Amino acid sequence: MENTDYSVTAVAAKEGPIVSVVGDTYRIVIGGDQTNGAYVLIDMLIPPKGGPGPHSHATFQEAFYIIDGEIKVITKEKTYTAKKGFYVNIPFNGPVHKFTNETDKTAHILCFITPAGMEKMFEEIGKSVEADTLLPIPQMTPEELKQLQSIAEKYGQKLYPPDYFD
Repeated sequence: MENTDYSVTAVAAKEGPIVSVVGDTYRIVIGGDQTNGAYVLIDMLIPPKGGPGPHSHATFQEAFYIIDGEIKVITKEKTYTAKKGFYVNIPFNGPVHKFTNETDKTAHILCFITPAGMEKMFEEIGKSVEADTLLPIPQMTPEELKQLQSIAEKYGQKLYPPDYFD
């Protein structure tokens, strides 16, 4: 349904759905329901050893701005260490990639995705949590991984094995 409210949207700190996704905590600052599907902005906390496994999404452009800490962004072609103040862009039809926090400090990043829609996947696979809560990184069973793969595909994501870059 198209949002025909053309007024300014203001979102307070810690407002919006907050979900734990494979041990990371994502606060959906603004989603497609508020932007007519144009984009989503997600405030992410990535704990040490956290971050999603190898994946790709041809129909989404994803960008990260590192507020604090650092993440390692890995593709077959290159590995980038993105520290505080860095910006990383994964274009439409971009490569298989993953990002991980290899430090002992939680990384804080803003993730901008266009068009919107990926936030619905995070809400479906994630577990609702309070702001600033980090759940342990789960050890998933083969059945849980298969279910995660199915949900991801529904939202235009392709997941790859954890050892894809080895």
